[in-house]
Amino acid sequence: MKFSLVIPCYNEAKNLPLLLERCKAVAKQGQIEVLLVDNGSTDDTIRVLQDLLPQYPSCKMVRVEKNQGYGFGILSGLRAAQGEILGWTHADMQTDPQDALLGLKLFNDHGHSIFVKGRRFGRPLADTLFTIGMSAFETCLLTKPFWDINAQPTMFSRQFFESWINPPHDFSLDLYAYYVARTQNLKVYRFPVLFGKRAHGVSHWNVNWSAKWKFIRRTIKFSLQLKKNLHS
Repeated sequence: MKFSLVIPCYNEAKNLPLLLERCKAVAKQGQIEVLLVDNGSTDDTIRVLQDLLPQYPSCKMVRVEKNQGYGFGILSGLRAAQGEILGWTHADMQTDPQDALLGLKLFNDHGHSIFVKGRRFGRPLADTLFTIGMSAFETCLLTKPFWDINAQPTMFSRQFFESWINPPHDFSLDLYAYYVARTQNLKVYRFPVLFGKRAHGVSHWNVNWSAKWKFIRRTIKFSLQLKKNLHS
């Protein structure tokens, strides 16, 4: 298996028919599997997956019985993956799973010892300013360059994944992977991805500024721990 794409799905039942069609276009390239993680959903996600997946032989379901965080769902998918190159993206269709094919070309051009992320455009100004602020904070705190930390897809080699130690189970997983890539001096490649509106539903964290503040506090706490680990 050449590439495994993990997509955590938490209460994404309405998005799944469109998502699977987009995943079909990814998987038809050959030697690619798509793992959709039912991340402890409380809606009809598991039923929809069970009904539709027989039509998509290159797409598989990974079941997490109880939601234990965004990162936990991704890690569950990565551990079940068989690809030499691994990655994840979101299920909400704000970024297209087919973006991963552009990232895969970078591995073909530069080898496996790289770290690849999308670079979002087309976002609301307030969200762009929020990203600038968080990127500047992490760059100053961790003394390594960071930009658009939560952009998708995120892609890397299996060997890189196997080097991770105690990765977080929440939204800090994006920062953790990016940070480990920087500490290992991997060449980071970015490519532009259109960031659109959700097809259905609402964000599970980016709801209002109160939710953003909770996200900021969790991220700062985790970032300080990374800095402590760096100095120790």
